[in-house]
Amino acid sequence: MNNLTQEHDLVSAEIADWSREKKAFYSWDPSRSLLASVRIYQHYSASRNPLFMLISKITVLRHRFWSVVTGADIPINSKLGGGLLIPHPNGIVIHPDAVIGPNCLIFQQVTIGTRSESPPVIGGTVNIGAGAKILGNVSIGNHANIGANAVVIKNIPAGKTAVGIPARIVGDH
Repeated sequence: MNNLTQEHDLVSAEIADWSREKKAFYSWDPSRSLLASVRIYQHYSASRNPLFMLISKITVLRHRFWSVVTGADIPINSKLGGGLLIPHPNGIVIHPDAVIGPNCLIFQQVTIGTRSESPPVIGGTVNIGAGAKILGNVSIGNHANIGANAVVIKNIPAGKTAVGIPARIVGDH
């Protein structure tokens, strides 16, 4: 068992590690700023307090700004688990109804969408490689790995690694 696998197993698939999303107030970190705008909007949007309603409107503008800067299409009402890491957010597209579990890692040019069915459900602590496509009514189990440029159109069990076009399981992580 290598160090990467051991470290991956230590990250919870159920409990969000919110420290993964934190950034310094004045630091230039577009991916974390985009996620922060989503989190702030979702926190304040349900309130009927006039001040909170104003904050949620301003947050929509902030989200649009960071979406343009990052080149990512992550809807403001996305169902994102906490502790999400997006090191290079360019080109990421997430369907508004897709569900992403806690502590996931998503690299650039990833598409999580539908093929006219219900959207994908991504488990906790899933690593999704650059350029991967997860399409349709599929479920990705906890602690799974999706290889770069893989096209996932079938369910991937927990703890498995999937690669290729179409994606096939090549073993445990």
